[in-house]
This record gives sequence, structure tokens and C-alpha cells, in this order.
Amino acid sequence: MISHSVVVGCGTMGSDVAVVLARGGGRVTLVDADPARCVAAAERVRSLLPPERAAGAELRPVPALGEVGWADVDLVVENVPEQLEFKQKVFADLDRLAPAHALLTSNSSGIPIREIGSGLAGARRMFGLHFFMPAHLVPLVEVVMGPASEAHAAQRLMTWMRSCGSVPVLVRRDLPGFLANRLQHALAREAFALIDAGVASPEDVDAAVRYGFGFRFLAAGPVLQRDHGGVDVHCAAAATIYPSLSNTSQPSHALREAVEAGRLGLKTGRGFYDWPEPQRTAEHERYARILREGLKLLAGDSKPVSDAGSCHR
Repeated sequence: MISHSVVVGCGTMGSDVAVVLARGGGRVTLVDADPARCVAAAERVRSLLPPERAAGAELRPVPALGEVGWADVDLVVENVPEQLEFKQKVFADLDRLAPAHALLTSNSSGIPIREIGSGLAGARRMFGLHFFMPAHLVPLVEVVMGPASEAHAAQRLMTWMRSCGSVPVLVRRDLPGFLANRLQHALAREAFALIDAGVASPEDVDAAVRYGFGFRFLAAGPVLQRDHGGVDVHCAAAATIYPSLSNTSQPSHALREAVEAGRLGLKTGRGFYDWPEPQRTAEHERYARILREGLKLLAGDSKPVSDAGSCHR
């Protein structure tokens, strides 16, 4: 049981992570150098919790690590900007302040935990705990082990995340992109290679994923899909298709061109699609609504093959 969690960094991602932790019960302390943002984060957490949980949620915003009250802290989740030196400084402070039993985790999406915790005495209790935006709606969370991370502590973290309503996966090696982002970028590399080559438009690429194999992913991931479709069929298709897949080590021309032109997506009003107001607000609402509907479908089905037997290797 995790009775007291600390969230360091109260931007949108930190606030959403706090929602997840508060769902599991216990106290949540939010830390941010900007007191106004810290208070706003606590209010956002309450607004996103189920009413029955929001009423009794113990949320405490503080402006500095020194004001946390560390004696009973069990878990820390760091959400500060993606700057290695900044994260290293935060973790050095956490390693000094947090009690020996506390798990120290980073929500970094790309910086390896081995680099963040380099040289620290408490590296055995350090993990990546990688959420996906919006963290309070996307069930997946990656528990990433560094070279010194202890296996029993990883299992403790996995158990706690399940009690928070998340679906944790254990990433045993601290690779760039961990697990889910590696899979996502493998798909994106081929998608943008097809766009660069003029094989398909961005709209048709999106449609092919959303209404084709991506639609089926809600029911079964790529490994289980092989059992459904026939392992022999997929193996034969792989032998035909793999030689022609993109293996470029650079971002696509379409991506680089958009970045250079300042077309960065919803936040700038234009990306591969145009996003004038009020379409921007409507898109955020549409996206969240569909994620919520997906959650309803997946409720109670986080391990759809559990009754069919174990996975063979």
C-alpha cells in the first residue's frame, strides 16, 4: 500500500498523474516552485476525480521539496521539464530527502533512468514511471528498470499502479523510447515514409490506422492478433513486406518541413491539419470523449487472454 505520494512538477502532465495516484487512495502532495500553479493543479485534480473520491481526497500543494514532510512518503513521481541536468539535481535532492523505503520515479518520456540517477546511492529504488497524455484517461503506464533497479521494488510499483486503475507494463531494459514509444515510432516512421513517397495522404494514413488495424488493436495487440489471424499467415506476409519497409534513421521530410515552418499542431493552430478556434477546443473534447468511450469498452478487460492460458516463449 502506498499511503503518501509526492508529485514533483505541476504542469498538465503532473496534474493528471496526481489524478491517477489519488484514485488509489492515500495522500498526494503536489510540489511546484510556482505556488499559483501548484494550487491550480490541486483544484484540477479534484475536478477530474470521480465525485465519491474527490470528496475525501487528501491533496496538499507545497512550493518546495523541503516542505513535503518526508517521513511517511512511499512514492515520488517527477514531472519536471525534459532537461537532464535539472532532473539529476531533483533526484539528488530526492535521494537525500526521501526515506529509504520510498520509490523514486521519473515520468521522463526519453531520458534514461540510468542517466538521471547516475552516481546516486539510491539507484536501486529508482525507476521510470512513464505515463501517456492524457494520463488520467490513458490506462497504460510503463515501469522502466534501470541497471540498478531492484526487481521486487518494480513489482511493488506494478501492484500499486494496478490499484490506481492503471495497466502497468514492466520494461526490463532502459532503452530509448522504452516500450510503447518504440512501437509507436516504428509505425510513424513507415507512415511518414509513405507520405513522403506520395503513396498516401496524411488523411488516408490516419484513416487506415483508425478504421483498419488500429480499430482492432482495442481488442487485441499485435502479438494476440497473430494468433487470431494465423501465425503462418502473418509470418509469410512479413517475409514479403519487411524488405521494403523504411529503415531510415532520420525524421521524415514531412515532419522536418512542418517543424521548420512552425506548423506544430494544435498548439500553434496548424500542423498537418488546420486548427483555428473554436475547432481546437472541439478537437480536444472529441479526443477525450472517444478515449472515455474506449475506457468503457476495456473495463475489466486489461488482460483479455488471462482465461485462455499462458503465453508461450
